[in-house]
Amino acid sequence: MSTKNRARPLRLAHVFVRPAGQFPDFQTMDISRLEQRILHLMAQGGWIEIIREDDSRKISEIHCYTRDGWRYPGLTMRLFRKLKSNRAIASANGKPYRITRRGLELVRAQLDNR
Repeated sequence: MSTKNRARPLRLAHVFVRPAGQFPDFQTMDISRLEQRILHLMAQGGWIEIIREDDSRKISEIHCYTRDGWRYPGLTMRLFRKLKSNRAIASANGKPYRITRRGLELVRAQLDNR
């Protein structure tokens, strides 16, 4: 029998199947170290205040405060928009931005070094 006409075994692509019961929801996602820091500050009672320009509704400055009232300098406009788009922070009735339940799910537990 020639090797030319011999049937070759079928090669299937590797398919990884998740066992039932593991990772039932894909609500969690990885967040960057900077996002982690901001969310951790907010989970401890911090908040974000935005300052708008007088003539328009455009945001001119963003300030992040710790629960003790100290200003944290690591918040940028890009980071603020990313947290807002992930629904990790929200504002209600014109008050400062606070962490949401979704934000609490995203933030990993860290020890409080006090």
